[in-house]
Amino acid sequence: MCTGACSKFIAIPLYVLALLSIICNIVLFFPDLSTEFAEEDREGKSRLTVEVKYMGGLLGGGLMILVPAIHIHLTSAKNCCANRCGMFLSIGFAAVGVLGAVYSLSVAALGLANGPLCYGFSETNPIPQWTTPFANSSGSYLSDKDMWKWCLIPKNVVEFNLGLFATLLVAAGLELILCLIQMINGLFGCICGTCGSKE
Repeated sequence: MCTGACSKFIAIPLYVLALLSIICNIVLFFPDLSTEFAEEDREGKSRLTVEVKYMGGLLGGGLMILVPAIHIHLTSAKNCCANRCGMFLSIGFAAVGVLGAVYSLSVAALGLANGPLCYGFSETNPIPQWTTPFANSSGSYLSDKDMWKWCLIPKNVVEFNLGLFATLLVAAGLELILCLIQMINGLFGCICGTCGSKE
């Protein structure tokens, strides 16, 4: 396969994954599909976890992937990589994509490990209040659905966060793999230049 065709094969999934990451991150701002939790309370605090505010899916898995995807796609014009400079630049853009994917992956992993911010209780604190009850559980709450009942408000916030952060984690993992492949592909395109056969 020509390195230009490989670039096109990499760019298209990156578009989809970047869009998916952006959508997931935006939806995370609206637990229970309500805007009230994103608004600040009297103390100036919102009812969202800090991992949502880090915007790993929007910035890292979204914009920092979208820019390299556009360049990588342009590099694949006519499935031929006659432009060695373009392939060389695609290595740098893919490296930016790697950084974005790692950022998104890290934030999603933290979001899963710490769990949501909710009004509820825990084993150490039986009085309901706004807290992150799973922050010290080392992720054990993920497999223990009985613990999910600790969160009373927003409704079903554990499932909500789990589904979206898990999606971001998988998307970021795939973005990381694709960007690393493009770095290798770009190196071959830079060294080899054109395709073996031209029309």
